Amino acid sequence: MAKIEFDELMSVGIDIGKDTFHLVGFDPNGQRVIRQQIKRLALIATFEKLPRCIVGMEACLSAHFVSRTLRKMGFEPRIIPAIYVKPFNKGQKNDYNDAEAIAEAALRPNLKVVSEKTQDQLDLQALHWVRSRLVSRRTATINQIRAFL
Repeated sequence: MAKIEFDELMSVGIDIGKDTFHLVGFDPNGQRVIRQQIKRLALIATFEKLPRCIVGMEACLSAHFVSRTLRKMGFEPRIIPAIYVKPFNKGQKNDYNDAEAIAEAALRPNLKVVSEKTQDQLDLQALHWVRSRLVSRRTATINQIRAFL
């Protein structure tokens, strides 16, 4: 690929993985100018080299942390539900194609995005999930006992 002109970056899509992130970035002409894999710990160092732009990522638990980190750096993060990214996916499903689809979806002006949550909000949400699972299991156990009787 040719020398990358980072002063002309329009959007970046991040496919968030466990240890590595896959990045795909587009310039204002719609040409792909970034396609790279980075380690999770290299996120800040990598984005410090990029001009401020729209950064899209699929909604997941760690997307909120990444979003808060990038917002502090001056980027415009957008957390996108996976259902809205799927129509933009071309070809085989892999991390680079997913990141490309996310970058394209992030540019849509009317796309519904997930609101960025604080760590306290995520903790409370996790407690609600655990409680909901406990109530569901308790109900299932009670119904099973009733069936045996």
